[in-house]
Amino acid sequence: MIERFIVIMAGGKGERFWPQSRLRRPKQLLPVVGNSPLLNQTVERLSGFVPLENVFVLTNSLQRDAVLEVCPQLPEENVVAEPVGRDTAAAVALAAFLVKQRNADGIFAILPADHVIYDKASFHSVLNSAFMAAERNKVLVTIGIVPTEPATGYGYIQQGEEIEKIEGHSICRVERFVEKPDLETAKRYVDSSEYLWNGGMFIWRVQVIEKALESYVPELYTDFLKIEQQVKKGVPILTTLAELFPGLQKISIDYAVMEKADNVVTVPANFDWDDVGEWSAIARHSEADPDGNVLKGSVMVEKGSNNLVVSSEDHLVALIGVEDLIVVKTKDATLVCHRSDGQNIKRLVERLGKEEKYKDFL
Repeated sequence: MIERFIVIMAGGKGERFWPQSRLRRPKQLLPVVGNSPLLNQTVERLSGFVPLENVFVLTNSLQRDAVLEVCPQLPEENVVAEPVGRDTAAAVALAAFLVKQRNADGIFAILPADHVIYDKASFHSVLNSAFMAAERNKVLVTIGIVPTEPATGYGYIQQGEEIEKIEGHSICRVERFVEKPDLETAKRYVDSSEYLWNGGMFIWRVQVIEKALESYVPELYTDFLKIEQQVKKGVPILTTLAELFPGLQKISIDYAVMEKADNVVTVPANFDWDDVGEWSAIARHSEADPDGNVLKGSVMVEKGSNNLVVSSEDHLVALIGVEDLIVVKTKDATLVCHRSDGQNIKRLVERLGKEEKYKDFL
């Protein structure tokens, strides 16, 4: 019997949200948007779609305890820590393995942990049609977001002909995936109405994704057969992963499979969606003062505009005569940068990791 599962990928570092986001508690484990951590919001959004026992979270050893703390409603055995990060193709292969242990005919969705979606009903509707498409045909399904602007921070999906309609949603062939474009190219994509944002949400049957892995990344597929054989012999899964996972091929599922396969389809989605990628994105989900300042915690701004300032309630941050800044104060670090430099926070964090005296701030 076909059974539905959800696998949430929650092992990211969230480097662009430093200094709040740290290796042990990155952005998906923080209430960056809303009143609860993004991962918890993701799990709660799935309520009523699949039973909680069918929801897995893939994370890493540094973050597993924090994930269990943030999502106590999940069965402990459903929170699986990768020994080391080997990119998303290995994560997908691990997800397929975990689902297969529960149901060899299972079908599962891979979802990121850090998306912001408010319209739960529309999300469920699109996700249900995506599952139905994967149940009916041997296809790899991705959910594409109908663009609302010519964004340059997302990859795009070029959709082809409509194959069928399921529950009112179009199922379209995918012509190609394209990398993050420059502004002029993004404008052309949006004006053409042929392109969707790549939201990184995938749905497929275990056998279909296994076949794709075997065809396009045979080395990775063969290594996972070894993991499966070890577990069948009675070796504990954590022991097996610790031994074999570090040697897996490191490649993204997009490069490994999605850009090569000829059986990829997409479901265009109109639900609200935001991949909150850096501090400046918080302004989209927060109320600003009359001067465009977004202020969280104890903050005062005098003669300043369009600043994003985050502090604790017991530490006052005051700004005078400045504009377009990001200021984030935590107990042990303070970030100050121009809003246009938000993408460069990742570069700063990479430098921290290279200097011994600053590694404790990661």
